[in-house]
Amino acid sequence: MLTNVNPILPMRSKDKTKVYYLNKLGFLECEDYDNYLIIKKDAVEIHFFEFRGLQPKENYGQVYIRTIGIENLYQFLLEKKISIHPYGHLELKPWGQKEFSLLDPDGNLLTFGESL
Repeated sequence: MLTNVNPILPMRSKDKTKVYYLNKLGFLECEDYDNYLIIKKDAVEIHFFEFRGLQPKENYGQVYIRTIGIENLYQFLLEKKISIHPYGHLELKPWGQKEFSLLDPDGNLLTFGESL
């Protein structure tokens, strides 16, 4: 029986990853190892591994995060001046999801979606 999934994304700098996710997006730090970081917000846990040679424009790391109250989350991020992906502003998708997307400092795509 499967119970959960935790994405593992690349990061170039643990310090920059912490600033973005903890200070800007409101995640909490769970574990901090030499080359590995685990963060959590509500029921979502994301793991990061160090990849110093990562080229953000060549990174295809992605995670889809299901939400409740997506409009409030979107407004919160706008108020904090978090950059929304140029093609990822909040909108209703044909597959019945309201979605928006962000790119973190390492080029990982974070898409937030709420079922209607």
